[in-house]
This record gives sequence, structure tokens and C-alpha cells, in this order.
Amino acid sequence: MSWRVAVGEGSCGIAAGAAKVYDALVPLLKDSGITLGVTGCIGMCWLEPIVDIYEEDTLKARLVQVQPEHTSAIAEACKSGDLSGVSDLCITDEDNAFLTQQTRIALRNCGIIDPNSLDSALQAGGYSAIRKILQEDGGMTPEAVIDCIKTSGLAGRGGAGFPTWFKWNAARQSAGEEKYLICNADEGDPGAFMDRAVIESDPHTLIEGMLIGAYAIGAKEAIVYVRAEYPLAIKRLSTAIEQARTAGFIGENILGTDFSCEFRIKAGAGAFVCGEETALIESLQGQRGMPRLKPPFPAAAGYWYKPSNINNVETYANVAWIINNGGEAFAALGTPDSKGTKVFALTGKIRRGGLVEIPMGMTLRQVIYDIGGGIRDGKAFKAVQMGGPSGGCIPASLLDTVIDYKKLGATGAIMGSGGMVVMDETTCMVSMAKFFLDFTAKESCGKCVHCRIGTKRMQEILGRIVDGKGKDGDIELLEELCGAIKDGALCGLGQTAPNPVLTAIRYFRDEFEAHIQEKHCPSGACAALLKYSIDVEKCKGCTLCAKKCPVGAISGTLKSAHSIDTEKCIKCGQCKANCKFGAVQVG
Repeated sequence: MSWRVAVGEGSCGIAAGAAKVYDALVPLLKDSGITLGVTGCIGMCWLEPIVDIYEEDTLKARLVQVQPEHTSAIAEACKSGDLSGVSDLCITDEDNAFLTQQTRIALRNCGIIDPNSLDSALQAGGYSAIRKILQEDGGMTPEAVIDCIKTSGLAGRGGAGFPTWFKWNAARQSAGEEKYLICNADEGDPGAFMDRAVIESDPHTLIEGMLIGAYAIGAKEAIVYVRAEYPLAIKRLSTAIEQARTAGFIGENILGTDFSCEFRIKAGAGAFVCGEETALIESLQGQRGMPRLKPPFPAAAGYWYKPSNINNVETYANVAWIINNGGEAFAALGTPDSKGTKVFALTGKIRRGGLVEIPMGMTLRQVIYDIGGGIRDGKAFKAVQMGGPSGGCIPASLLDTVIDYKKLGATGAIMGSGGMVVMDETTCMVSMAKFFLDFTAKESCGKCVHCRIGTKRMQEILGRIVDGKGKDGDIELLEELCGAIKDGALCGLGQTAPNPVLTAIRYFRDEFEAHIQEKHCPSGACAALLKYSIDVEKCKGCTLCAKKCPVGAISGTLKSAHSIDTEKCIKCGQCKANCKFGAVQVG
């Protein structure tokens, strides 16, 4: 029996120290007969670095929060076959529930296979779907492939939820021999990292899904547009493309058939607007990333004004599974309106943050509490931001909302690409709305006035409110601007930019009113509205607060009660942080 050790080296694992753990294991396992390798992100980001120990293909132990000083014990345990010496590092049943409650299709190989190895991908079933299409039992026609995707109900996972088969069919039926298939990996939502994790952990699944899409629409060139800020993803995808080309899965006459398709990568400059498909196309062509007027749509006039199809990473990651298992199997998951599974990046004030893939139809409560473990530090749940800067916040009163496109849309939020940012009672919803509006205002390409100027005016109003300078009528003015921007903006960035503000006003209007009318932040998060004072009954006159104050705003003598000059106070919080008697009050 052979033993194998796999270190999780996604970006999150490396950031937590996984590379150091791997390097420490190399000399310890040298000449031991034990295989040492790497894998990608399993999704348990809060437990990184993670080390998996296998006997043959059976997972014997998953070790979490591993540090270099643990490696000697790990090596000895593997050599002896007795893992009791590392039992204190093993994942708990409670934390393991994060995985056991998921249904993984797009993430099926993430954290399992070696992303640098084609053999590892093949052992996991990689490229079996393209073989089925091109070689087995006479193969499948492009129309049959599209029909299978139609049966599955797969909708675009980039945010719009548009039927994938419809886009493929439109591109196939467009006239012309020169067609392109494009992957949108320009993941830019704050708190979203689904696409990065898939590319880093299972690049061959993306390649195979794109090959199938290219075959279906008749494209001979496939392009992955990926953020330049994802260097590890680009490196592993580049390696995978070369491996696939050498093995005959990419290039001329793939698997000895008439189907040919080349791949290349375009590293984007990181503009959020390039998540919009026509802006992405402009960037691919070497132009400034700015959206085009539609129609014509990319299916008719896309890259170089040739028929093109664009889907995101997660969409393509589902395709091979659907071909292998049948469209009906995918459609059996989810709800009547939203089929299959969806990947979410669970972040924010959550106990177990990471990547989650669930069947559509679960509730927000199930994801946040059953899978995510609830809110950190015993705080109360307040809201969850869905869909990033293009989405909206959903309050605690709607925690039992079913996750599908229609149900989430009814709340004023959207599914989006899958960002799920959890907020607790300490989060100021006005400040939250300002954060997302700041992002979209800065990321606006500037092509249309409604987005360029409208988001800037909203940004100014929200800034005024959180600074305690809000005025009567500001809420109504924000709502008016939101409507005008949604109606007049050229592309999805501007049309959805008001969503976080509108939902924050809709569900937390009282917080906006408190900021404006009472000059008070109910969550105690807006520094400009905080007031620091000292409780003279509790103050012992130790002088520590005065010594720590950077602007000399605290006065008093030794062993006598101190006081704070509110005109000088910059509300840095040093006095409260250093007071040992709880005398400093914030309100």
C-alpha cells in the first residue's frame, strides 16, 4: 500500500503558509516511498494550510491549519502508518460539515487533483466528455450537444443567468466560418473568488468545457480573458493548455477528427467594466474596455465583429459533467426556475468562510448557518450582500429566502457571479452602500453620462451622510438618482450600480434617517458620528489614555477623573482600546 501527501496550494493556502509547509516536508519524505504533491483549494479557506493524507486513493486524514513545525510529526505518521500522532490536527466533524452539505459539480475536482498534472485530471475523468462527443458511438453532433445543454437548464453563472444553450445556438446559426469562443474570467466583485479557485485548482475542466462549447458553435479559436491579478491561475492554466496541446486535446484534428481548436490566454488590466461582455471584447481587441451598443449582440458580431460566444468560468466548468451525466441529471437539481448548482464565495462576518457549491433551492439560512457555521464572535446576523457591487443586501427578516434567480431578484438583490458577503450587527448599512458605490463610481468606464456623473453624485451624497453632514431630502435624492441611472446607463455596470443603495434604503431606511436627522450611527461604525467620553465613576486616573492619545485631547491629573476635549478628539479609539477599567464610553 502506498501513501500520498497533498498540500493545498491555492492562493489562499499559499497566503496562509502552505508553500512553507510543502518545502518543510520535502526533505522529511525524501526516499521514503511516500509521494508528496500539491492540490488546489478545497474551499475551506478559514482552515488553511490544509494537508491531506491518502492511502492509495482513500483519504485517511485531513489536517488543518498546518504549520512547518508540524511537518516532522506528519512525516513520522505517514512512514509508520499510524496517524494518531497527528490527530490533534485533524479536521473536526463540525468543520467537515462545511463540505458534506454541498453538492459539487463545478468544484468536483477542486482540492482533490493536482492542478499541475494532466494525468491527475485524466484519472478524475478529464477529457472523457470531449472523447464522448468526438469518438464514442458515432459521437454527438453540435446540435445534439446544444440540445443536451438545453435539457440541463444551465444558465450563465456570470450574473445574468441567461440560458447557455440559447447563446450557443445563436452563435452557431450566425453566418460565417470564423467564430470565437471566449471565457470571461475577469472576476472583479469584492469578496468573489470562485473563478480564480476553479482555474487554480482544476484548469483542465475549464479547457474541456470550452472545447465542447467551441465544437458546438463552430469556433476554431478559444480565448480565456483572465485578470492579470491572478498570476497563479494564469500560470497553471498556461501549463494545462500546453499539456492538453501535447496530448492532442488542443490544436489541429483533435483526437484524430475534423475538429480543430486553438487556445490562448489574454491577461486583462483589471477593469471591472470588462466583466461586461462587449467591454471585454473591446479590451481583447486592444481598445479601451468600454461597452458597445447592443444590438448587434456578440453572437452575431463579437470579437473582430465575428460571431462569438462568451460565458464565465463556472458555466464552462459544468459543461463536461453535463455531457457525461446527461442534461436530465443536472436539471434534476435545483428549482423549476433555476437548475443545477451554484458556487458562492462565502465571506465577511462568517465563522466558516470559503467556497460553497449548493443545489439551487437551498435557503440563505441553510448556507450561512448550516454550512457557514453562523456569525463570528456571537454577533447577530444583520444582512447579506448578494451579487457584489451589482447586487443588493438582504436583511435578517428574509433569511429564509430560497436561492434561485427569481426569488433573489424579488428581494432587490441578484445572484450575480456568486459573491455572498455576510454582515453582522456592527455593520453600518449606510457605510456599506457607500463602499459599493465608491467601487462602481471608480470602475465606471465613463462612456455614458448617467453612470459617469450619476454614480459620482451618489457617492458624494453618501459620503456626506456618513460624515454627519446629511440633509433632509438626501434619501429621496438618492432614490431619484438611482432610478435615472438604472434607466439611462449603457451597460450592466451602470444599470446595476444603484442596487446596493436601493436595497439598503429599502430595508434599513431608519439607519439613513438616524445618520441624517440624529447625526448618529446606530451600528457605531461611522467614526465621524462617534462621541468619546469618560465615565468619571469608572475612571481611576491612571493617565494611560492621555499618554496614548495622539492629539492630546485627554486631560486630567494622576488618580483623578480625566476628560476628553471633543473638539480635539480625532476618534482614533486608542483611549478605549487601552483603558483597563471600561471608563471610556463611545456613543
